[in-house]
Amino acid sequence: MMTPRWIGSAGVVVLDATRVSLTLFRIMVPVILVVKVLDLLGVVGWIASAFEPLMGLVGLPGDMGLVWATAVLTNMYGGIVLFASTAPGLGLTTAQVTVIACMILVAHSMPVEIAIARKAGVRMRFMIPFRLLSALLLGFLLHRLFCLGGFLDGPARILWEASGSTGGLGAWGLSQLRNLAAIFLIVLGLIVLMRILDASGFTTVMNRALKPLLTSMGIGGSASTVTILGMVLGISYGGGLIIRAVSTGKVPPRDVFFSMSLMGLSHSIVEDSLLMMSLGASLWGVLPARLAFTWPVIALLVTIVGRIPDGSFFRWLFVPPQAGREPGPPEKPAP
Repeated sequence: MMTPRWIGSAGVVVLDATRVSLTLFRIMVPVILVVKVLDLLGVVGWIASAFEPLMGLVGLPGDMGLVWATAVLTNMYGGIVLFASTAPGLGLTTAQVTVIACMILVAHSMPVEIAIARKAGVRMRFMIPFRLLSALLLGFLLHRLFCLGGFLDGPARILWEASGSTGGLGAWGLSQLRNLAAIFLIVLGLIVLMRILDASGFTTVMNRALKPLLTSMGIGGSASTVTILGMVLGISYGGGLIIRAVSTGKVPPRDVFFSMSLMGLSHSIVEDSLLMMSLGASLWGVLPARLAFTWPVIALLVTIVGRIPDGSFFRWLFVPPQAGREPGPPEKPAP
């Protein structure tokens, strides 16, 4: 029999999942409606055709280009909903789902996450192309690796997917409601899992394991703790701490730049990885392969940017804290 304490804890978890889901649904529902209208007008097919050459480089059908673009402009859940509606009938392999999942993991929620990076001082002219091109490069490398080795060439096992849109708008609307309910259950499961991982000390162990990795990349110790938090919990957490550290001057500008670049490629590595695995992606692709890709990219970035003079660095890549602050009210003269 459940005690009142357990009932209270379960209620808190359900309430947290409901709040998170409602926030996501405010973004996702308009996306679903817009995409449906575009589909009825025949625009989706045109967009898929336009993406086909680019997606061909990473071994994906053009339809996946629209999925990735949706995730980039909204968030991962917006891309997931579109994926669930698009994937049936395409016969995607586990390798293909892993490729699009990794591309989404590297570049998603760009309006929000780029704004956080900009607030920390990293210029948009760098961060936007850096994340988009990194996503494409990772997708290309994984595609070539899977093709050369014949890895993950079996059909993807998707835990949930949308039912077909046949049967009119009523059947389509019902299928979308099922999708939203499935997303709520996924969010609920992730929240429960994250609480278990925190309580078991897994998060602490991961923090300790990642610290030597950051040092080997060239990221200073003053930024390592907040960078690890961002990698484990997400850009919103790590970026927020970085922004606070920038305002106090405790972290050098170049370490801030490297930290935000690293978090751009690998953040929320537990929760987001599990989410992509629910689409049928391989664990080896969404976690070890992504980290293995991040290490040389950031190490190379540290080497190159470390040789750039301060003047060029602050002009093209980073806004000094003083330049990024908004002017406050004029100070009153001393009496």
